[in-house]
This record gives sequence, C-alpha cells and structure tokens, in this order.
Amino acid sequence: MQVKINGEKIDLPEGSTIRDAVEASGAPYLEGCVLGLIKGTEEVEQYVNKYKLKTTKGSIIIKLLPDAPEELKNTWKKRYWDFEGLRIRWTTTNDVAIGPIKTDLEPTHDEHEYERWDVVLSLSGFTADATHIILMKDKTRAVYGVPETSGGSNGVFAQVIGGKRTVMKLDDHDEITKVKPVLERKSVVKSAAITDLDTEVFPGNEIFTYVKVSLSEKSPNSAEHFLALSEDDRMHIDYESDSFVGFYGLQGLESPPEYVGQRKRGTITLRNTGKGTGRVYIYREDRVSTPSHSVVGHVDSGIQLLDIAGEGDEITFKTSPQRIMTLSLTQKEAQELLDEKGIKQVRDGLTDDDAVIVVQEPRYTMDIIGGKQVKTFGIKEENLIYLDIYNEAAPRSSWYFRKITGLLDMPVGSLNVQFAYPGTKIMMFRGSSRDSKGLVPENTPEGKVGKGEIALTNMSKRNVGTLGVRFEDNVEFGPTGELFKSTNILGKVIKGLENLEKFKEGETVYVTTKKP
Repeated sequence: MQVKINGEKIDLPEGSTIRDAVEASGAPYLEGCVLGLIKGTEEVEQYVNKYKLKTTKGSIIIKLLPDAPEELKNTWKKRYWDFEGLRIRWTTTNDVAIGPIKTDLEPTHDEHEYERWDVVLSLSGFTADATHIILMKDKTRAVYGVPETSGGSNGVFAQVIGGKRTVMKLDDHDEITKVKPVLERKSVVKSAAITDLDTEVFPGNEIFTYVKVSLSEKSPNSAEHFLALSEDDRMHIDYESDSFVGFYGLQGLESPPEYVGQRKRGTITLRNTGKGTGRVYIYREDRVSTPSHSVVGHVDSGIQLLDIAGEGDEITFKTSPQRIMTLSLTQKEAQELLDEKGIKQVRDGLTDDDAVIVVQEPRYTMDIIGGKQVKTFGIKEENLIYLDIYNEAAPRSSWYFRKITGLLDMPVGSLNVQFAYPGTKIMMFRGSSRDSKGLVPENTPEGKVGKGEIALTNMSKRNVGTLGVRFEDNVEFGPTGELFKSTNILGKVIKGLENLEKFKEGETVYVTTKKP
C-alpha cells in the first residue's frame, strides 16, 4: 500500500504502523513528540467569515459574528468590494466611518450601545444612499440609523480582530485600497494528533512527523531566541487558538524590535514588547503586521502538523540554519565544528586546545554566518563553575538566576563578584533590580544552609535579588547574609567550589548547568 510521510510517497506492507513508516522513510522524529495523521486525501482551501481591509495606513481584519442578523451579514458578503477605493468618511474619538455606498436597506431611529471594536452597518442621515460601515474605537451609545432586521439589532455584524493599531491611526485622508476574504486552510477529512507509533496506517493516509523552518537574517536576535528555544529539536506548545500556536518557554526574555512583516499563514514571530515579551508564535492563518512582533522566519513544511497539534503537545522541529554555539566546547572542539560550517575561528583568551569557551563574538548565529568568522574566548576548565539549579523547588528564583546570568538561552552564563573577603566563607554577586520584582519567599532553608548552596535575597528585604554562595555550612544566615526567612535556595555548586572561593571582587565568574 502507498502512504505519504512529510509529503513523500512510500510503499508499505498491509498492516504497517506509523512506526514502520517513520523507520522506512528515515523521517525526522523525536520520541514522545506528537505526529499528525490525515486519514484521506488532501486539504483544500476555503473562504471563511474573515475579511481583510487594506488601507493606506495598514491592514485591518474583521470577523463576521455567528449570531449577527443574516440580513446584515449577507449585505456585507454581497457588497464588500464596493468599499474598495473609498476614503475614510470621518473619524472621531469613538469611531471611524467608511463609505458611502448605496443599498436598499431601511433605516431605524433607535439609540444603541456599542462595544469597542464592534463593526456596524449604518445608514447615515437615515438614508440607504449613505450606507457606511462604522468601526468602533471606544465603548459608546449612539444613533447610527442601523438597518431594520427581522429580529431587531444594533447593526453590529462583525468585530475587528486584527489591525487595531491601524484603526486608531486612520484619518479622513486615508482610503480603503482593497477588501478581500481571508483564505484559510481547512481539513475536509478526519485528522488526528498521534503519539502512539503503533497506530495502524491505511492506503492514502498522510503522516507528518516534524516541522521544518527557515529563519530570517533580517532578525538575528529573534532568530537566536528561536534557536535557543528549539535547541534540542523539540518545542512545547503552551497555547493554541484558531489563528496561531504559541511557545512560551522563554517568555520574559527581551529581544529588541527587528524586522516587521506580514504575519501570513506559516509565519513565525517573536513578541518584542509588552505583556508576553519573549513568546514565539507560529500562525495557522493570516494576521496583520504589528510593530510588537518581529518576524523570525517561516515554516517551509509541516504546517499541517501545527494545524493538528494542541496545547501541551511537543513537536519535532528542524531549523535552517542550525544554531552555531561554541560555548562550553573546548577550543579544539569548536574548531572542528566551525571548519565543517566554513566559519573561521579566531581564538582569544586562553587559546590552548583544551581551553573551555565561555564567550563567542558575534554572539548570534546569523551574524556569525554573515561575517563567516567567530572569536572564541577560552578559560581553564577548572575555572568554569558547574551548577545544579532547582527549577521545580524554586521556579521564580531559578528563572531570575538564569535570566541575569544568561543561562536562559546560553549554555554558559556569568556572574560579577560583588563581595568576596578572605576567611568569611561567603561570596555575593550582583543582582538586577529591574528583574527582581516578584521574588516571593520560596524554598527557604530549614535548619541549615549547606556548603556550596546558592541563594538569593527575596522580596522581604531591601536588597532583593542579591545572589550568594556559602563555602561552609551555616545554621543561622543564608548565602547573602540574611535570615533564613529572607533566603531562597535556588541551586548548588556541583563542581568547582574550591576554585570559586579564589575569585576576587569585580571579577567575572563563568557558570554552566551542563553535566561535568
């Protein structure tokens, strides 16, 4: 029998399973990740109840409401193209009017309440010759001469779901350049997200095992964020909606605004500001562009798997290019890696073959590829401090620690020694006042603080966010000199404690969570 796996046809014996198909094809797949199984023919494109209005200030997307009067929705469906080429008729603090066109609708004279982002069909001046659509910018109560309908209504037939910034920027010098339905992909056959590889397949089935993406050189910082999130070739879906799937593993990690482009189906973006900074989105359907989302890249193949997968699922990913990361490698290991990729290595710091790399410059993959060169700074392996971070016992504290050291997205991070006085058996490191908000007490010590344990001062004290480590047990004070109730234990030094004690104030300590 013949089936397809990631778009390629293969022949299998009757009674074969998904596992047989994966093994026969050699398709990329990581155990435990979800697969997509389409039981039948191909997917088709169909129109849905969303429309894009292109304006001279940007695009707006509206969605027809399922419970809106059919008379209003049918009027829009039959006449939407008549709004092309029309100017913005007026704007106020509450609304934007587009039109007019002529219809055969009958006006009413009632006052109604409207919510922000409602889309209203209005007969201005109570005449069908001045039919407008009104985009509500704020909650208000008004008379718009809305059309008479069999069940009565306030004239609302749709909502603005995209391009809200554009709505707020429109003025009477702008115009509607294009109105068109949004085309989406909808499966006309039964599909399923599968984790059981022993599921039997049948003739005509399609299997999708992974998602292949290409990253944009226009957004090097954002691309590195994505590479860090997908470094082990798998990503966890933290949220899904009709229009996108979200990956929030590095939420809170800032990245500067970069390339802004259209968010078409298959586009990958990174939220660069506001609530949700650091979230990655992959779009199942078109959305308008926004400055708060940098375009990271796009899906080359496997979008069907993202259509089928749901919240909580893990997906196998393959990225192009792959990440160039030399941190924690020896200078010799890095040279071999870079030679394979045609990248020149410039050794810095300790240049011996067995020196461990703790800094690379440029930092980001796209910049390294563009310059075809990377400087690798090495130190003695004994001066790299190995840590075990308590992510589950102290989630907020461990996240803060990874954030300020750089371990959130890099295999090697750094700390700056703030206090180190011989004989005190304690060392403290600079924290970050900006990132220390919300460090509530968690995993506070009981009885004693052990040798090598790392801790921070929680929000019960003024020096919240300060970090420290003790070089001997203490039954009274934590590693930052605070009482136990003000101390959050977030990890432990598992290798290099003796060498750590030799560092002086102002020096940089390099740390890693890799196994020694």
